[in-house]
Formats: sequence, structure tokens, C-alpha cells
Amino acid sequence: MQNVIECRNLTHYYGKRLIYQNLSFDVPKGRILGLLGKNGTGKTTTINILSGFLQPRSGECYILGEKIGEMNPLTRQRIGLLIEGHVQYQFMTIEQIERFYSSFYPNWKREAYYELMSRLKVAPKQRINRMSCGQRSQVALGLILAQDPEVLVLDDFSLGLDPGYRRLFVDYLREYAKAENKTVFLTSHIIQDMERLIDDCIIMDYGRILIQMPVDELLGKFRRYTGNVSEGFEQKFDSTILNPSVLRSSLEAFSMEPEEAVIKQLGAQGVKNIVSERVSLEDAFIGLTGKY
Repeated sequence: MQNVIECRNLTHYYGKRLIYQNLSFDVPKGRILGLLGKNGTGKTTTINILSGFLQPRSGECYILGEKIGEMNPLTRQRIGLLIEGHVQYQFMTIEQIERFYSSFYPNWKREAYYELMSRLKVAPKQRINRMSCGQRSQVALGLILAQDPEVLVLDDFSLGLDPGYRRLFVDYLREYAKAENKTVFLTSHIIQDMERLIDDCIIMDYGRILIQMPVDELLGKFRRYTGNVSEGFEQKFDSTILNPSVLRSSLEAFSMEPEEAVIKQLGAQGVKNIVSERVSLEDAFIGLTGKY
């Protein structure tokens, strides 16, 4: 499968603080990949590198076969970028900003923009600075879709959206990306939205990738285990038991190992009444990174 985005051995520091080292990943054509991590793990740093706004300390990134720092302007026209802060030129109306942006993109599809605006029920003469934050975010997405890019790079795409707008945003974006065979790389703090949207995920901790795989595969393997322990219980689990915690006499732990093996190990350590259950993507994220 053709890779539209390729990053190899990215390493970056802010001063002496290591953000990550030797980060490598690919995004195949037509896939939607979500980058998940706690604050400060390097999500926006990665977006800025992919956008060409930041030069990593070492490593290389390619989009559409071209090295980002040496990209042809015509190739850049094939990339749609949404960064934190969303729409500029907020003094314009819905109609004015569409005409302004259309002059820069030869393959402009105004119908994609106005279809989303109609779902928002906003009038063409409505000024952007009189819209809610969520509506302005939708305008930004509409402008990107109208560019008809092959690749979309979206940072914190659901910023400021209420639950209804988030659902509209997520469903519309996934429908569009799949129908048009677009490739998407994105971040968000709202992991419930990511579960509805993405095909693949990268979950990062500080300075490293914890896991990188299709979401369906992760949720098929990852499980939460609960049980009861006696007073004075001491944890002696191996590294396959992730983030075990004990509150009073209740134990919670996570694992990607086969269920039978995990239950056997927990039982051997004295855990009683063991219950195994599937998890959501948010629970898997917490199980891998820890609650704090």
C-alpha cells in the first residue's frame, strides 16, 4: 500500500528538553491516522514538522513523495492544513471568505464548502466574527475540503466544539475522506471522537511511542482486569500487566496479552474474583499511559 506520509527517526528538543527520539511512522493512502498523547508529548510538534513550520533536530519527513523542507509549491497545494486557532480574516462573511480562498486553489470545489455551511444553517452574509467558536471551526473545515487536498493535516480539530458540532464534524469528515479516498493525519484531546473517526492510532508517552496499530486491532486485544486483593497486597507483576493500581481492596490493571495468560498471572499473585472486559479507545489510552 502506498504511503502518503513517511516520517523516519524524528528527534526533537526544546532547549535541553527531549520531546521524542527516533519517532517513525507511515500513513498509507486513504487511511485516517490519529496521534494521541497527553499534553506535552509532542502532538503539535509533529503537526508543525509535517506542516514545514518546524525543522526537527534530526530525522526526515516526506509527504506525497517529497521531503517537506524541499517541497514544490504545487505539491503544497495538495495538502490541507488546519492548525490551532482555525479561521483567520474573521471580519469576512461566509461568502466573502470562500471567494477569497478560492483564488489560491485551482481545483477549488465550492460545493463542498457550501454543503457543510448548509448543514450548519448559517447564512452566506453572516460574519465569521459573530459565529460561535464551534461554527468557526466548521468554516475552517469547509475551506479545507473545498481545496480538494489529497492529504489533510489537522491539529486539535475539535477545539471549541460542543458535542453536537463535534459529532457533525467527525461524521462529515470521515464520510468525505472515505468517499474521496483522502489521507488524514490528525490530533485531538477528545479521544471519544477519534474512536469514531480514525483507522489507525499512535499513542505516545513522553519521549516515545507506546503503541502504533489499527484501532480495531488494538481494541480487539486490549482488556481491563479488575479483582479483589487482601490487605497488604504487594504487586509483583511482570511488564505485560500495565498500570496496575489498588484502591482499598480493589485492583485494576490492563494488558494486551491473551486473556487466559493474564488471568493466570493475576490469580497466581492472589487476585480474587477476576473480571475481564473490553475497553473503549479512551480506556485503552489511559491503560497505556496511566491516569496521571
